[in-house]
Amino acid sequence: MQPNPNLKNPYPSMRTRGDGRQDSQRGRKARRSRPLFRWLFLSTIVVMFVVLWEELPFLKELSTPFRVQEAKPVTGLHPVVDEKQKELVELAQAIGISVLITDGFRSIEEQDAIYEQGRTTDGPIVTNARGGDSYHNYGLAVDFALITRGGEVVWDMDYDGNGNGVSDWMEVVELAKQLGFSWGGDWSSFPDYPHLQMDFGLSIRDLKRGRRPPEPEPSGSSGSAQQSS
Repeated sequence: MQPNPNLKNPYPSMRTRGDGRQDSQRGRKARRSRPLFRWLFLSTIVVMFVVLWEELPFLKELSTPFRVQEAKPVTGLHPVVDEKQKELVELAQAIGISVLITDGFRSIEEQDAIYEQGRTTDGPIVTNARGGDSYHNYGLAVDFALITRGGEVVWDMDYDGNGNGVSDWMEVVELAKQLGFSWGGDWSSFPDYPHLQMDFGLSIRDLKRGRRPPEPEPSGSSGSAQQSS
């Protein structure tokens, strides 16, 4: 018996066989259109991303930390760090404080040897940084000590050699901060009181991946310094 198309179904929740065939056809059409819709949607996203990638340079910069880049070997202090540490010594001398830079650039091998101190070799533990994990390894950090009036090298944070009632050590730290250094004594975890560094906004991860801070142009040359990236 065929259903009468003119007869209204008194039970809306129950479909006739004819209704089922129509629903099945609509379902097949919907299923066929879904892959096409997904393809169009994904294609639109890809095109938009490519356009934005070309128009917004900062998107390219975001990917930089995830790429390992070639960088020339570091063999000494960065020129800016070298200039500022010399200026620090001069400024301190002007207020009656003698400063000695005890460490600057440090090779990976030297860093590993210092790391092993207090662990596998004699002496106290002085660092938690292995080779490659210290700003010293990239020429961006120095360590300092004080020279007393008697010529003794000390790491005494209470010493007041210029007699102004203020710790010489903290006076040096303040001068260093004014020159752009950050101080290891401010670290909440394992503070390093003789340590001064300039990171130029680069993390150790950045440096490991080959990024380097800009270097100043040689005197008399034109153009601006380019950052290694």
